[in-house]
Amino acid sequence: MTTADDVRTAVSLAAATLRTALGRDWRVPAAGLTWTCWETVEHVADDLFAYAAQVASENTPPEGYVPFGWRRARPDGPALTVFAEDGATAEGLVQVLEASGGLLAAVVTVAPPERRAFHPYGVSDPGGFAAMGVVETLVHLHDVAEALGLPWAPPEDLCDRALRRLFREAPETTGRWATLLWATGRGDLPGQDRRTEWKWDGRP
Repeated sequence: MTTADDVRTAVSLAAATLRTALGRDWRVPAAGLTWTCWETVEHVADDLFAYAAQVASENTPPEGYVPFGWRRARPDGPALTVFAEDGATAEGLVQVLEASGGLLAAVVTVAPPERRAFHPYGVSDPGGFAAMGVVETLVHLHDVAEALGLPWAPPEDLCDRALRRLFREAPETTGRWATLLWATGRGDLPGQDRRTEWKWDGRP
């Protein structure tokens, strides 16, 4: 089962990796995306915040997200509620990521396990939203790391727990990080067709 500690681990590893590249150009496109590396990190922070909001609310809309406002900085950029202030440094953006991850971990820790909240990939529980946060962090860090030339290989057990929670149809005997990349359309697995479309199943 994915836990708040898994969220903390994923975000901590991501932040440490990003801090090795503070002097690089984060405005280059992230691998496989139309977003820049900067926008991709903002997207992860925004997702972590949004998942925390869903789990924190006792009266989450049954068919939608808590209605925070959002904006796009440019037409092809991600829609964001959480983003770094104008003029922020890369270190500042990493702090935004860490803060959002901390919020999700804290809410998952205290939310009643029977709580349910909307997500378009299935109404889910606190553990499901924790797993979503882990997957978003791990796979989008892959996109950024590929673009910036950074090593990125998260722990196999962390990937395994996220796979078991959200991708129950995934092969169980293959490398867990490689399988998570395959499950999210980012890699190949022997004997499996490459995914061009994908989504997880967040239902408990």
